[in-house]
Amino acid sequence: MFSFWKTPWGLATLALSGAATYFLVVEHQQHIFAFLPFLIFLACPLMHLFMHKKHRHGHNKHEEHEESKDIFQKGVEEGKRQSLISNKENNRE
Repeated sequence: MFSFWKTPWGLATLALSGAATYFLVVEHQQHIFAFLPFLIFLACPLMHLFMHKKHRHGHNKHEEHEESKDIFQKGVEEGKRQSLISNKENNRE
């Protein structure tokens, strides 16, 4: 598999990123630590965007299967039965 990071452009990107990171840490250490909590909060939505990207499999419709509808209907009926039974027991007391 072809990797971007092994190309000359990828290596240049890594070198520039490393140099920029070194410059920021050495020269602007106080500024970075002052904004670190905000950077952590910014990382949360960015992480969500990049991590949820793989959940898209080309399905745009939420189709329900007949089996899931049947299971839901059985659960509703069972809940009604249990409610009736508990109401009858409460009325006896």
